[in-house]
Amino acid sequence: MITKSNCELANTDFNLGEVLLIDKPMDWTSFKVVNVVRKHCKAKKVGHAGTLDPKATGLLILCTGKKTKEITTYQDLGKTYTGSIQLGIRTPSMDLETEVIKVREFGHITEEQIYKAKSSFEGIIDQIPPMYSAIKLNGKTLYNLARKGKTVERQPRKIEISKFEIKSINLPYVEFEICCSKGTYIRSIADDFGEVLGCGGVLSSLRRTKIGCYSVEDAFEVEEFLKNLSDYQVK
Repeated sequence: MITKSNCELANTDFNLGEVLLIDKPMDWTSFKVVNVVRKHCKAKKVGHAGTLDPKATGLLILCTGKKTKEITTYQDLGKTYTGSIQLGIRTPSMDLETEVIKVREFGHITEEQIYKAKSSFEGIIDQIPPMYSAIKLNGKTLYNLARKGKTVERQPRKIEISKFEIKSINLPYVEFEICCSKGTYIRSIADDFGEVLGCGGVLSSLRRTKIGCYSVEDAFEVEEFLKNLSDYQVK
């Protein structure tokens, strides 16, 4: 595995297979990160172990070459996120990617209510995946249907929230840290959290800090990795 603390690029064969920790920048799709790494590593195969939305930042685990066969191993690991929920508004995408469709009063919400709402999300719960997701139904991707203004019925899925900590409250923003099982949509938690409080809410920021035992602190920023790769190739 190639990390900031273990950057051994000498004799690295990315087609033979390598695992990289990358810190995805804001406004990049996970697919763009894969494409950039594939191009500069000259690897035929590169894949990631779990999508991050364009506005989210944080840890991506990339596998190249023969290591792509191990992607599911990393996908199955639990995830840790930090971020913020903005109370008082709702959007179709449950984050700030789409327009606000409803505004509600939030000034009456107390800290006691916020902590009580938080407790209802801890443990094993049912979650309905958002329409703005990459899930396929009858061969059609949900987010493509959502962008056409269509909504279809989705079946709830079992997920586990092993930790939901409120880091700070500065209305309308609630800062949090969540540890969860694979397949958890933090946008859906933000939306449901707002509904429990009766004022609506959207995910206003998100950063993935851990996948299993792997930390974003050990991950390369994209430009940092490319520079190290270029320096080695020049030598």
